[in-house]
Amino acid sequence: VIKLGGQSLIDRGRSAVFPVIDELAENLNTHKMIIGTGAGTRARHAYSVGLDLTLPTGVLSVLGTFVSMQNARMIHYLLAKHGVPFIEPAQFPQLPLYLEERRAAVFFGMPPYTFWQKNPSVGRIPPHRTDTGSYLVSEVFGCKRMIYVKDEEGLYTADPKKDKNATFIPEITVSELIEKDLQDVVVERAVLEIMQNAQHMREIQIINGLVPGNITKALNGEKVGTIIKVD
Repeated sequence: VIKLGGQSLIDRGRSAVFPVIDELAENLNTHKMIIGTGAGTRARHAYSVGLDLTLPTGVLSVLGTFVSMQNARMIHYLLAKHGVPFIEPAQFPQLPLYLEERRAAVFFGMPPYTFWQKNPSVGRIPPHRTDTGSYLVSEVFGCKRMIYVKDEEGLYTADPKKDKNATFIPEITVSELIEKDLQDVVVERAVLEIMQNAQHMREIQIINGLVPGNITKALNGEKVGTIIKVD
């Protein structure tokens, strides 16, 4: 599973997205890919308006789902010339056929909870968003890898965009990361919680999609970016 970041990648537009599309297309002959999409800035705006209107978590989750779906549609349109389809959760039973015939499929990263999203311990923002939804797909289908494509090299001790002293972490276990209790984590914390009980996907990889070749390296199993694994 490859999850394309919404704010970190898709929101950047043509300059960031087109090279990623080309690299994904180049790997169609050698890898089967389930491509998920983040929601990005538009979802954050929707959440902000929804919070002002005192909407519950389940409704906010639906708003985020539709933004993620918009991004999935756009990625699908760009990959359509390669025969890569867009699928919704109801079509997942046909996913093996799509992968066998077309080598890849695009889906929206939000988990299909609709109004049944888990309430967070603090606030009302849905705790299971596109990072989590993409991870759950990789776990349920027993995929080979879970790759998060962001705009940073991987995990840092702090947000590198705000803190010049942030230290890069190339590899770490889930328990070590939880123990560090970092203020900023490159993936949703819900992913780390779910990983502790995972049966199949016990390792995730975060890479910088703005660097040409990183996606190919990650697909080939090379140690690029950050690897977070269960003990």
